[in-house]
Amino acid sequence: MTDGHVATEIAELKNQIRYHDRKYYVDLAPEIPDHEYDRLMQRLLELEREHPSLVTADSPTQRVSERPVDHLEQVAHRVPMLSIENTYSEDELREFRRRVVEGLDGREPEWAVELKIDGVAIALVYVHGELLRAVTRGDGQVGDDVTHNVRTIVDVPLRLTTSNPPPVLEVRGEVYMTNQELTRLNQQQSSAGLPLYKNTRNVAAGTIRLLDAQICAERNLRVFCHGTGYCEGLDAASHQEFLTRIAQYGLVPTPMVQVFSDFEDVLKHCQFMIERLGELDFEVDGIVIKVNRFQQRDQLGLRSKSPRWVTAYKWEKYEALTRVNEITVQVGKTGAVTPVAELEPVELAGTTVSRASLHNAEEIQRKDIRVGDWVIVEKAGKIIPHVVRVELAKRSADLVPFPFPTHCPSCQSTLVQEPGGVYIRCVNAVCPAQLKERLRFFASRGAMDIEGLGEKLVDQLVDAGLVRTYGDLYRLDQQSLMSLPRMGSRSCEKLLAAIDNSRGRGLARLLSALSIRHVGSSVAEVLARKFGSMDLLRAASREQLSASDDVGTVIADSVHGFFHSEYGRQVVDDLVDLGLDMTQPQADSNGRSDRLAGLSFVVTGTLPNYGRDEIHELIKRHGGKVSSSVSKKTNYVVAGESAGSKLEKAQELGVPVLDESGFLRLLSESAAG
Repeated sequence: MTDGHVATEIAELKNQIRYHDRKYYVDLAPEIPDHEYDRLMQRLLELEREHPSLVTADSPTQRVSERPVDHLEQVAHRVPMLSIENTYSEDELREFRRRVVEGLDGREPEWAVELKIDGVAIALVYVHGELLRAVTRGDGQVGDDVTHNVRTIVDVPLRLTTSNPPPVLEVRGEVYMTNQELTRLNQQQSSAGLPLYKNTRNVAAGTIRLLDAQICAERNLRVFCHGTGYCEGLDAASHQEFLTRIAQYGLVPTPMVQVFSDFEDVLKHCQFMIERLGELDFEVDGIVIKVNRFQQRDQLGLRSKSPRWVTAYKWEKYEALTRVNEITVQVGKTGAVTPVAELEPVELAGTTVSRASLHNAEEIQRKDIRVGDWVIVEKAGKIIPHVVRVELAKRSADLVPFPFPTHCPSCQSTLVQEPGGVYIRCVNAVCPAQLKERLRFFASRGAMDIEGLGEKLVDQLVDAGLVRTYGDLYRLDQQSLMSLPRMGSRSCEKLLAAIDNSRGRGLARLLSALSIRHVGSSVAEVLARKFGSMDLLRAASREQLSASDDVGTVIADSVHGFFHSEYGRQVVDDLVDLGLDMTQPQADSNGRSDRLAGLSFVVTGTLPNYGRDEIHELIKRHGGKVSSSVSKKTNYVVAGESAGSKLEKAQELGVPVLDESGFLRLLSESAAG
């Protein structure tokens, strides 16, 4: 084979390997099995060994240096790597938003929301598509040249996968280590009689500064990219476009990024991301909120230490080592079966933690959690505790993988994995465990608000066979209730009165209470407002349902499926016969009324079922006035979780404070009056 043919084959192999690297690491959609990829790499190695003059620095075979560097050189950043200001509450986030809008002359920008990866900041400099240099943040002005180590990281292409790269592209990101990799590394440390590493960030920070790249290569570091430094010829006008562009180049953009035009949606998405932290295999120490468009960032400018267009929403993190005594499974109101780690009780952030959700069967398998394992449990702020990783170095040899049940632990029905999803469900609509969860939710304050119908009483009613459906609640009488332990005549009277009062909650509250998949309070309100009655809603086609605001095809299919199932028909027919109000009361064709006319409200904190804009719109739609500050003229403050200074001001002035259910009760009572 001539040198020309060899050079052509080498170029083709490099392009194929870079393509498959991108499909594997960036797109998460590999197209060939590992052994075929290994075959391509082996062929490239053979050709390069036979023709060393054709080896180039950007070849996929050249990730590891032959010998350690003597020392780390200091390199100045052409654009300083500034820090990000931190916020710790929604009130502080709103203050950040206020400053940004003020700096943009009153214009609301688009907001990009992304995870703040707990790793080591890095700047990757590409010149004409080839990796020239990788530099740590250092003091923001000068950092360490760690190119020899970064070249070993599989997420970092040595040459960008584009035929027309920018002349200069500086991409900034975070070097991190997965929890699985730390588990593997600690197992090696234990076998060698060496101390265990405490966390992924410390290992990543120490590894990236090692002089020997071979050690770095063995530790499988990763990189997420999230920002720009000095660039020439970058074709992107926004953060969203930038992330799309670098993914096309073969770099790995930071995951789970969403862009919003409404800041209340930003806050809701923050909570959504926080709730998913336990499912991730890498550490996160905050959520970053950025102005999306670069031109607006330029207008806002920089402080001495941080940009004005970005903030990090952070929380305190606490970790503890404890043991998994048992893994149990719970059946939720929609049939989802959730595994739970029953832990040896351990103190964490001032509370005793004895349980942690394991989310789904895939999570148990990925983290390889077994009964008897020692695990690291983390609690971040007010977030529900989650298992970070198993300490394999402490695992007993006799522990076996957890066998996820194939049948419902409550009704013994065969469990079914949802198509294309990770959740396993019990699809038996009359499963006792589902019934108990649905009844608890039906009676909750945000749904039908049946005071006195708590968790233990629901268990007693179902176990005694007194309640098998929602309708059975309205057929209860004093004699049947008195047959239950610890139920006196006064308690029975109060409960029966509360159940009877709930008949008039109206269509929206009832829809929310029925535990229809994907239907929360806001969707229920939209449907009730549009259709006005249960009869019209039940008769609606999928197309009519999905034409409603905020109702897409997934929700429409779920609602339509519920009302046209045997279970759904029986439930609604029964409640109709029992005289429950199935209409949306006292509203005009636009869903408006004067129920709250003359009343002024201030909303603060996070409500369980309504976003800030939703509750504001609900108040205005029913004639109320919304104010941003509390004064003596304020009639009510509606306060949710993490309510701050506005709640304190209300208490100081003696302004009545309502939680979400109290507000909904006020709205309902105003309608009745």
